[in-house]
Amino acid sequence: MAGVDVIVDKLVTLWRIPAVRQNFPWIFLLISVSGSVLKHLELIPPSYFSSSRNALNVYFVKLSWGWTLLLLTPFLLLSNSSFNRSVSFLGRRLLSLVVATAVWYVCTETFFYIEDITGSCFTLDTSELVEGFANKATCRRAGHHWDGYDISGHSFILAYSALFIMEETAPMASLKTASLSSLPRMVLNILYVALNLIVIIWVWMFACTSVYFHDMSHKLLGTICALSGWYLTYRVWYPSPLSPGLPPLRQPKEQKQHA
Repeated sequence: MAGVDVIVDKLVTLWRIPAVRQNFPWIFLLISVSGSVLKHLELIPPSYFSSSRNALNVYFVKLSWGWTLLLLTPFLLLSNSSFNRSVSFLGRRLLSLVVATAVWYVCTETFFYIEDITGSCFTLDTSELVEGFANKATCRRAGHHWDGYDISGHSFILAYSALFIMEETAPMASLKTASLSSLPRMVLNILYVALNLIVIIWVWMFACTSVYFHDMSHKLLGTICALSGWYLTYRVWYPSPLSPGLPPLRQPKEQKQHA
């Protein structure tokens, strides 16, 4: 597993650069705006990723929150238990997964609601208005097209998932120098590499969404919701005592001395 160790070292070094962590959230705004401009000017030709049926969209993006939780839950448990094994501490930290899921659910359901109340149903072939449909689901089941204000769920979930992973994988910088047995170390390394790979996929598909789909305002609103959800939790709420708390960053031995 020496190759994985080398990759982990390089990734940890990258994320420890202050400019990378500080500017990563704003990269999504930059991509959203620049991608929307490129889309409006029609400067990007169609490609494999301009189809919603591409493999990354079908098997990863549409299941993005599931992939994020599948990889991040065991990483959070294993990494945080290396700092503190108390049930109360681990329970608090696991609440960050619950809070993030609640943010995802509330935002996506709100997007669906806004699209329903602002839209109308039209025929696919002649684009004539069809009466009697109150929401997108029933309209589409009838074989028609729903036209409403469609805030980009892709822009939201891809940016939010990437920022969530960035925050919760931060303890790896301290764990690289911690005394861990071989099996937990190997599992942590594999999960860490997988989570970084997922972040790369999320950023790439966010860029594809920006240049191929949605109007600019739809993408910007989705992106702003993602940044707001991240900022209000990890920068405003989590530093306070009555919260799930921030991911532990001190080395396990150091934290034990401060306990």
